[in-house]
Amino acid sequence: MITKQDKNAVRQRRHLRVRKLVSGTAECPRLSVYRSEKNIYVQFIDDVSGTTLASCSTLEKAVQGEVAGKTKTEAAKIVGKIAGERAKEKGIGTVVFDRGGYHYTGRVQALADGAREAGLEF
Repeated sequence: MITKQDKNAVRQRRHLRVRKLVSGTAECPRLSVYRSEKNIYVQFIDDVSGTTLASCSTLEKAVQGEVAGKTKTEAAKIVGKIAGERAKEKGIGTVVFDRGGYHYTGRVQALADGAREAGLEF
């Protein structure tokens, strides 16, 4: 009997492999992406102190007005731009990109492009 592969478990294993190598500091935090079926979330994390420096998601009231009526990919780009602007306000210019085990395509790529447009360097 053929069993169906659990895609989320495969993604989590991929994420753990990446996390062994990727770590953020206060000067160069980790830009962590989580993608659910309907929403996308991004955080800037200082792994040394274990704190979140800034965050953004499609669930925030300020963002919901801008992403209304847009596709999920367009919404991800907007979230990336807003997150990049918030990071710039906190004095963050360079980040380490943690795609969360997701493939670098579609919404994850759009979020990264939006953050780059806001002035972040990866």
